[in-house]
Amino acid sequence: MRVAEFAASLLESPDRPAEWVFKGSFLKDNRTSHGSYRGPGMDEGLRILEEISGEFGVRTLTDIHNELQAEPVAQVVDIIQIPAFLCRQTSILEAAGATGIPVNIKKGQFMNPRDMRGSAAKAAAAGCPEIWLTERGTFFGYGDLVVDFRSLSVMSGFSQKVILDVTHSLQLPGAAGGISGGCREFAPALARSGAAWGVDGLFIEAHPDPASGLSDSATMVDFDTLDIIVRNALTHWEGR
Repeated sequence: MRVAEFAASLLESPDRPAEWVFKGSFLKDNRTSHGSYRGPGMDEGLRILEEISGEFGVRTLTDIHNELQAEPVAQVVDIIQIPAFLCRQTSILEAAGATGIPVNIKKGQFMNPRDMRGSAAKAAAAGCPEIWLTERGTFFGYGDLVVDFRSLSVMSGFSQKVILDVTHSLQLPGAAGGISGGCREFAPALARSGAAWGVDGLFIEAHPDPASGLSDSATMVDFDTLDIIVRNALTHWEGR
């Protein structure tokens, strides 16, 4: 609720009007360690997302991890997200597409961006009205990710929106022992670069105290940094 309140104050203010979507996970299924925090569960997570939507009038988005979750999740949120490691799974893509709401498919860290055409086609064939594709970095050796900005243009050819996941792209998978490390200090520059390239949106994990975050704390940004990122991005977008 604190994150949603701050985002609303940034993005709905008279000098910075912009569409925004609140994303929260009821389950974090791809964890480095078996002991990592995984979320509040489906029932409680959807209840929180419904509360945020009602309180702030904002569209909400969450991940699903199997095809059985698609329909009940679509009754609560506005956009379904397919996690990166599931981006080729036909059954989950078809189930998400069949709900009739937009689907955001995160590009696998192992995927050629051109091959995401097939993932988008699976959701579209099932009836999805709007497909977003999200770049979240590509494996570069062991424990590192890089963003190839060409993928943003490639994927725009077969989706309605292309999103740059700023904070997940700065992860160092498994580099902090039993959890992923990261380089949050590069978030403002990466976001600014994506906005200048012409991406349709930015995916940013924010927290009032990133160090105490229960998931991906190494790449979350604090509220001051989120403010900077939003201001810089809107400068580029307003100039289009």
